[in-house]
Amino acid sequence: MTYQTRPAALAETHYFTVALRRAGDDLLVLEIERLRQAVRLTRAEQPFQISAWVVMPDHLHAIWTLPVGDSDTAGRWRQIKARFSTSLPMSRRKPAAGQASQGVWQRGFWQHPIADAADLALHMRSCQMDPVRHGLVDAPEAWPYSSFRGQSARQAVSH
Repeated sequence: MTYQTRPAALAETHYFTVALRRAGDDLLVLEIERLRQAVRLTRAEQPFQISAWVVMPDHLHAIWTLPVGDSDTAGRWRQIKARFSTSLPMSRRKPAAGQASQGVWQRGFWQHPIADAADLALHMRSCQMDPVRHGLVDAPEAWPYSSFRGQSARQAVSH
């Protein structure tokens, strides 16, 4: 596998996919305010810019830019996941009958460093279209758990 390194002096932008342990769950949309609060608290302690965000029932996609010289995406996700999980009522955190408790989230997350403007546009569009791809809405601006809500496709991709 080839690894690319970026100079520490550049701000880093990344695309993420983060998923719940149980595929098909709808916990993220049912508990959207708890997720938003976890993100707000984490951003207050470890700032990052959000370029795109879409929360699906059992996973989410995001594009973040971290401050110059900061590459701690893992620490931020660890905080968001922990804050969200511990804010849930115990009934939402319980494993299914007969299963060991392994937490709400899948371990880790998928991360893709954004290479250039074309790559950013591609991943912005991917975030925007995910609710349509999953058959949840007919138009991306109709999905209520997205940074693209109320924007036309042209507006969303142009920033």
